[in-house]
Amino acid sequence: MENVFDKFFFSPLCVATSSVGIVSSRVLFSHVCSIGGETAEMPGMYSSGQYDLAGFAVGAVERGQMLPKLERICAGDVVIGVASSGLHSNGFSLVRAILEKSSSLCSSPAPPSYGSQTLGEVLLTPTRIYAKTLLPILRQGHVKAYAHITGGGLLENIPRVLPEKLGVTLDASLWKIPEIFLWLQRTGALSEEEMARTFNCGVGAVLIVDKENAADVLGNVQSRCEAWIIGTVVPHKTGCERVAIKNLMKTFHLSQPVDESAGGGDVSHCQGQTRKMRLGVLISGTGTNLQAIIEHTKDPASLAEIVIVISNKTGVEGLKKSTRAGIPTRVIDHKLFGSRSEFDNTVDQVLQEFSVELICLAGFMRILSGPFVKKWNGKVLNVHPSLLPSFKGVNAHKQVLQAGVQVTGCTVHFVAEDVDAGAIIVQKVVPVKVGDTEETLSERVKEAEHVAYPAAIHLVASGALYLGEDGKIGWKVHNSN
Repeated sequence: MENVFDKFFFSPLCVATSSVGIVSSRVLFSHVCSIGGETAEMPGMYSSGQYDLAGFAVGAVERGQMLPKLERICAGDVVIGVASSGLHSNGFSLVRAILEKSSSLCSSPAPPSYGSQTLGEVLLTPTRIYAKTLLPILRQGHVKAYAHITGGGLLENIPRVLPEKLGVTLDASLWKIPEIFLWLQRTGALSEEEMARTFNCGVGAVLIVDKENAADVLGNVQSRCEAWIIGTVVPHKTGCERVAIKNLMKTFHLSQPVDESAGGGDVSHCQGQTRKMRLGVLISGTGTNLQAIIEHTKDPASLAEIVIVISNKTGVEGLKKSTRAGIPTRVIDHKLFGSRSEFDNTVDQVLQEFSVELICLAGFMRILSGPFVKKWNGKVLNVHPSLLPSFKGVNAHKQVLQAGVQVTGCTVHFVAEDVDAGAIIVQKVVPVKVGDTEETLSERVKEAEHVAYPAAIHLVASGALYLGEDGKIGWKVHNSN
């Protein structure tokens, strides 16, 4: 730790000598020796009472023990995640922006799982040092690669220890995400990519091991700290992300604490509650998003159930999917009605017949009338194949390609009278690749929709999110009183 102690602690200029014990203990814990440094005064640069602390560590390793062992890593290897203690001193520019945007202060109560701690105390939880925990395990020789998840999060740090032709697939449902990350995602309305590229999301270190040794290595790590098998090494396809994370947003939303005292939402979600929000899904075609919603509602953790599927066209594949899933269906052909309002009134009657609480438009190719939207205000969801408010209306993929943007995605939003203008609930980013056509881009955006739509439904069904009287998103905020 050259230059840390002399510059900051052992100098007559020191203004925070009480920190000596803290830093010294961390250095000893890491088996690091202090070897001196330097002190510099810079009048005009620092005002009275201000100081700057900088330091670094130098290590040595035997050549035979160097990591990563790129030549040994192969598809099928197992990814072990080691628990972090919190943010690990990364992402604080974004954290400060979220704090400024919210009404929270550093002195505000932390999320419920942290007891009496303040938000500031939790955000500044010291970084977990893995040297004492992992060095004995690394020396056994079974670990092929080790990635410390620092700046750049899961998406940027793991590829640094992988061969160019390999990537990893992770499943966020397999590890514990600390509640502070849930708070940041919810309060900052952060996308999946922002969370995974900025924060460790509960995984402070990653080990790559082969299948045969995975159980032994995991057991050794778990005897020292919390750890999980979180994914596998897979072949990397050119143009795709090196790190794919399944269920990240879903895990965030399923883990959101709900406070019953906050406003919004019609469904009671007290502990032990089993009643599910009743969904009515409106379709016009193949029903790919419908299928994603059906699969979501089959999950025991789901807070929603589909009670009716309505199509304005006969014989479409979406009706067959509903029948196979045992869901009642109705066909209401819009061509048989003299006006849009007559058609909407009939749809409304069927929705009421089945006591629908939330309407999901899933490829429904009709514009709902103003009176219908007003009556169901805050209870109608739609998904649009772009990152609204950009590229509204039809031919979104064509607009994206013509504009030459590098990212697009999908948006799940509440339906308003103006097309594609309702409050945004969930967005998922999809990169635009070189050589993309409308067809190839559409397929990848559909995959994103199949993740985003169920996540949005869960947010609304849980009561964690609602449409306020001002037309903006409202959140149920934990009340410490």
